Amino acid sequence: MASRTVLTTGANSGIGLATVLELARRGYRSVGSVRSEAKAEEVRRAAAEAGVAVETVRMDVTDADACAEAVDRLAPWALVNNAGYSVTGAIEDVDDAEARLALETMVVAPARLARLALPHMRAQGGGRIINVSSIMGLTTTPLTGWYQACKHALEGLSDALRMEVAKDGVRVSLIEPGGFKTGIWEEAEREVARRAGSRYESAYRRSMDGARLVQVVMGDPAQVAKVITRALGSRAPRARYLVGYDAQGIALAQRFTPTVVKDAVTRLVLGL
Repeated sequence: MASRTVLTTGANSGIGLATVLELARRGYRSVGSVRSEAKAEEVRRAAAEAGVAVETVRMDVTDADACAEAVDRLAPWALVNNAGYSVTGAIEDVDDAEARLALETMVVAPARLARLALPHMRAQGGGRIINVSSIMGLTTTPLTGWYQACKHALEGLSDALRMEVAKDGVRVSLIEPGGFKTGIWEEAEREVARRAGSRYESAYRRSMDGARLVQVVMGDPAQVAKVITRALGSRAPRARYLVGYDAQGIALAQRFTPTVVKDAVTRLVLGL
């Protein structure tokens, strides 16, 4: 495994950090992308505490030149597209610039990195691409429409890519976590604070109140990291991995709950 390089984006916290540590424990050459030296130091500190070796690379996933330089230098056997962030806001409250940045970070960048990595994977006789989606890639709720748009798009891109590169021995999998204890919830709180004065202010408040209640029972990101590592090591990885009981429950409810019922219940809870 030490000869197999795995590049994980967004590695300084949450699922990304847990993943680079778990991969290092499993013997891979684990490299995490970060956007600053301060974040690189966070990764080094966590790796030292865990007693493993993790490399870092400075790379903003929205910088095409930086992505090309990093991928060509590392020639990864596997790519874990994890970088992303919360986009909390009603469609009416999110401007074009916010929407474009979200799409660039969570849709265009993963596709770009996959495109750059594929020649290196073919040269090695195969490889793995893991795209970290979300249960929100399978369902839709109010106030996070642009985040969900990104994850829905990532699901579609991953499905197409999986079939396109299968003959080359490159396997593509989606990871669809439910709620886990990551920094995304603090990001959401800050975004809601910026929406003060919105006509949806009451709905935002109800949404955040609900999120705070369930955070106490959310799982550790290490659970997701273990699933990612399992997918990387499998001879026949699955197309999708739902992670968390809440994700499994939501996916089941999505299949069997009529849209009119789901809409009515959601609107009632959020006061919409």
